[in-house]
Amino acid sequence: MIDSRAIVDPSAKLGEGVEVGPWTFIGPEVEIGAGTVIGSHVVLKGPTKIGKNNRIYQFASVGEECQDKKYAGEPTTLVMGDNNVVREGVTIHRGTVQDAGTTIIGSDNLFMANVHVAHDCVIGDNVIMANNTAVAGHVHVGDWAILGGFTAVHQFCKIGPHVMCGTCSVVLKDIPAYVMANGNTAAPHGINTEGLKRRGFSKDAISMIRKAYKVVYRSKLTTSQALAQLQGMVEDCPEILPLIQSIESSSRGIIR
Repeated sequence: MIDSRAIVDPSAKLGEGVEVGPWTFIGPEVEIGAGTVIGSHVVLKGPTKIGKNNRIYQFASVGEECQDKKYAGEPTTLVMGDNNVVREGVTIHRGTVQDAGTTIIGSDNLFMANVHVAHDCVIGDNVIMANNTAVAGHVHVGDWAILGGFTAVHQFCKIGPHVMCGTCSVVLKDIPAYVMANGNTAAPHGINTEGLKRRGFSKDAISMIRKAYKVVYRSKLTTSQALAQLQGMVEDCPEILPLIQSIESSSRGIIR
């Protein structure tokens, strides 16, 4: 299952059924879960822990030192969950001690060709990042978010769950949960209705989320006033809570 032309450090830990293609390099302090398939010409460096049944395609670089000039060789980490697909040329870097020291990738994500995930990012589950998307350091991306091709996200931004971000968007502020965004710089364009339908949200819940969006973006209320009004809607529609949480946790401010 390990091609004779691959270079695998003796200290690396490979689970049952792991496949490694030719001319791939797996360094020390790398742990790979059962059933993961590593293509050819891949570079995996540690400390990195990769879960089960992932698929990493050729020329990807996973667990490399970050590009932050403050990084001074500290033993920071990368942790990846299960069932992720990492396509050609993707780069995912380890964390820095200026943050939690760990880049975290959840499970069931798709990173299309040439995506870049920088140091200290936290990526949830079921996220799709289309070709050439780049997220800078310390970015958080919530579950089920979709970032269109060539999207660029500024450092420390937070992308809420179920967000849909259009192609070639430049994200300089946080995008709250459920919001569709597009443009340079990214602006809100309603809620991700189709995505919510596909994920089983009821018509009533989608209707309430749409009303909540209007409270935030159409009512001319201040953010604190809008949040107070949203709190009154949670009892009737608990699905609004992620929207509230994503606004309350924003440090850069939300897109407008």
